[in-house]
Amino acid sequence: MRIRPALLVSTLFSLHLIGCASTHEVGAGGWTELTLEDFVNVNGDTNTWTESDGVILCSGRPLGGARTKQIYRNFELTLDWRHLEHAGNSGVFLWCPESAFTDLPPGTLPRSGIEVQVLDLGYEENWEASKGAPSDWFTSHGDVFPVGGSSMVARTPTIDYVDDRGEAYTVGSPTSSRSFPTARLVRPAGEWNHYRIVAIDGAVRLWVGGEEVNGGSQCSPSEGYLALEAEGARVEYRNLRLRELP
Repeated sequence: MRIRPALLVSTLFSLHLIGCASTHEVGAGGWTELTLEDFVNVNGDTNTWTESDGVILCSGRPLGGARTKQIYRNFELTLDWRHLEHAGNSGVFLWCPESAFTDLPPGTLPRSGIEVQVLDLGYEENWEASKGAPSDWFTSHGDVFPVGGSSMVARTPTIDYVDDRGEAYTVGSPTSSRSFPTARLVRPAGEWNHYRIVAIDGAVRLWVGGEEVNGGSQCSPSEGYLALEAEGARVEYRNLRLRELP
């Protein structure tokens, strides 16, 4: 097929932009610092995602996401996050396909991917106050689960915890694709939390505050964009560092 000169110039320019998607140099150990420039505001307002003094602020509204410009397969990602509101909700998405964001309307969350939950403790507190019992299907301490058409085998599909009264309760079920943390280490709104995520060949591992607590395997897809989620509450991210792995 013949390519017209104007189209050829446009194509070459597009390829140039793709090659220049990230201008960050790879540092020691293969680490790259990620800033808001490395993300595409998929379906938010102009002020949904802002950055100041190395901190990415998400207003939470409208619901939606910001995805990386680059696709990743095997990688290690570290970051700090903190909610600014009681019961705030957000998430870090891994391995999102292009279809997760194509023509995504404002107010709509990413359609698929593996989510590492970023949830304030107040969310569980509100649930218990409303239901009179602890949640039996989620926690605020780093759940990992597939979204939409994605799939994952949960490392810990069910787990027993002990509440403040010393009474045991169960979260999840043996057939759940949602994986629950083995330790409850997340700090409340206003305080910084640290996540380390290692994703290799369809397997995900999560550390919270330096302790490995959760994960999953046989993830599908096992390659795609990373994304930060806007889900109705103000949340901050900082110190996003990523290195690609073999």
